[in-house]
Amino acid sequence: MPSLGAIAVVLTLLSAGYIDFAPAALVDGLEDVQRLLGRMLPPRVDDTGRIVSLAFDTLLMAVLGTVLAAIVSVPLAFLAARNTTPHPIVYSVARAIITFCRAMPDLLFAVLFVRALGIGVLPGILALALHSIGMLGKLFADAIEEADSGPREAVRATGVGYVREMINAVVPQVVPAWIAAFVYRIDINLRMSVVLGFVGAGGIGFALQDALRGLIYPRALGIVLVILAIIAAMELAAILLRRMLLVPSAAGPARDRAMKMGASAVLIVTTIASFVVLELDPRSLFTWIGPSIEVFGRMVPPDFSSLGADLVDATVQTIAIGIVATAIGIVLSIPVGILAARNVTPHPVVYWLARSWILLVRAVPELILAVVFVAALGLGPVAGTCALAIGSVGFLGKLVADAVEEIDSGPLEAVSSVGGGWWNKIVNAVVPQAVPSIVGSSLYLLDVNIRTSTILGIVGAGGIGFLLFESIRTLNFDVAGAIVLVIFVVVYAVERISGWIRSLLV
Repeated sequence: MPSLGAIAVVLTLLSAGYIDFAPAALVDGLEDVQRLLGRMLPPRVDDTGRIVSLAFDTLLMAVLGTVLAAIVSVPLAFLAARNTTPHPIVYSVARAIITFCRAMPDLLFAVLFVRALGIGVLPGILALALHSIGMLGKLFADAIEEADSGPREAVRATGVGYVREMINAVVPQVVPAWIAAFVYRIDINLRMSVVLGFVGAGGIGFALQDALRGLIYPRALGIVLVILAIIAAMELAAILLRRMLLVPSAAGPARDRAMKMGASAVLIVTTIASFVVLELDPRSLFTWIGPSIEVFGRMVPPDFSSLGADLVDATVQTIAIGIVATAIGIVLSIPVGILAARNVTPHPVVYWLARSWILLVRAVPELILAVVFVAALGLGPVAGTCALAIGSVGFLGKLVADAVEEIDSGPLEAVSSVGGGWWNKIVNAVVPQAVPSIVGSSLYLLDVNIRTSTILGIVGAGGIGFLLFESIRTLNFDVAGAIVLVIFVVVYAVERISGWIRSLLV
């Protein structure tokens, strides 16, 4: 454990040196952002009808993309689960598909689909769906692997086939976990869908991009506030939905079944309405394959020679941004997370302030933060690092708060019984219990931040994303293929290393 900590500190210092990031940069960045926000006030929302329409489109894109991903992920999960796959080769192929979809950022998919299909909501929906297959497929498969084998053996003894066995013995066990993952994924996809418009993939992000390009900052802030309201409302709705669908009702099983049927009906109606409101031809969910294969095929074979040292520099820069942002995020998130934990917060007002701050930061997608920091600080990796660092507070702060709320209360009571104050409780009872969970969450944050840093260059915030966007814009698809392959290798390698470190700590 100490050796891993020392390695992390050394990597952080080396990364900060590589991108010329000084600790004062974050403070200066916040001051510059404050001045920029002063130019944005008072916020205004011009053309309210169009903004509301785009916001509604964004919500429907998130829902439809998640529904499509779930439809594909269910059969894929059965093929990718060790205890239900029909053959080891099928298992390996299914897991490879899931890994590829998860490792490729959704905004990267969106850039490629916009080039293949043109500007509109379809590229955004497909990008959300493909990336979500990577997430939902993994979670669905993991739930299947954790299912009890007893019911399967009982059903198999009746002589039914494979499909009936899965439906009658496995599905009832995994449905609660699937529902939780699905609801959580809609929440995530809504955050992502608001920025797809930056690359022409539909939604309210397109209007925000227009306002920022035109330097109409009050309008940009007004749109950001609309986005915040939508995401905050969706998060509250997701919490209520999870509680309604997953927590048994005191009214009994009949009430639970009625609520689940009602939620299913609403989802079906919303999905159908998405095609109508978004003016989406259902056939387009199949016809996209041809044009996309044509564009994706032009990326093979990849050309690594054209960029040369620039590709290496951008790759290292991307990794450095993720490492430094994660380190800063950890330092800022731990105190906020502790204050946001109901069982150790010093005062209810402090608790609500900390929780509100976490919710506010989580509601702003990192790409929007990057746009703001680029406008305040200028182009480069420092802006991207500051954006990711601030965004990390919302992500990791919530995980830290949840981890602290789940610790054993015994040590807290023991410290109190000997007259220990609040600080003694934190140092001697809270931190020792929460450290394993915080370390695991921090490694996951590193994985997420490096994945996100690969696309920050699209808005000029450093990293490999700028090279990718330029290569696609200039139709150098073989160069884009090389960049996509590098992104996949980097993200996959970080994911594997993080998983290995977590296994050592468990």
